[in-house]
Amino acid sequence: MKKLTLLRHAKSSWDDTVTRDFDRPLNEKGKRAAAVMGTFVKRGGITFDLVLASPAQRVIETLEHFVAASGLSIEPQWDRKIYLASSATLMDVLRGADPQAEHILMVGHNPGLEDLVFDLVPHDSSSEPRSAVEVKYPTASLAELTLNIDQWADIKDDCATFDRFTRPRDLDHELGPDYI
Repeated sequence: MKKLTLLRHAKSSWDDTVTRDFDRPLNEKGKRAAAVMGTFVKRGGITFDLVLASPAQRVIETLEHFVAASGLSIEPQWDRKIYLASSATLMDVLRGADPQAEHILMVGHNPGLEDLVFDLVPHDSSSEPRSAVEVKYPTASLAELTLNIDQWADIKDDCATFDRFTRPRDLDHELGPDYI
């Protein structure tokens, strides 16, 4: 069994004058949400063996605030393939992950992360977390999955159970419901 936690980057600023989407920074609410999620991970004693992340500016900043609040020592493996990736590409990235890693944190973007959840967790699953993701996978939300595989190379559709879905607004009501 392997564990996979998916973190969508926190809310970014559309008001910034950057010329490329890749360079968009977080807004203030996004910084706060990333820190709230880091504190949640710290309180839960959650740790990761490997962090795979998009190198987009909003992911970098999400991890900065997340790590500061979590107290974890994280050295992300930045992978450009994760930036705006499809579920199929994200699965390919995971197949190439260090086989010794038992728990991976992947930090990226929608719709890829959401689609990855739908591909990994069987459609006929009546899990409450999957239903929540079907409604919306808000920024800075964590999806925690257990995969019925021994090696990352074996990842495939319908191999996961959905353990928990945590949104920033679940932890701090000021971060919702208008939080996207």
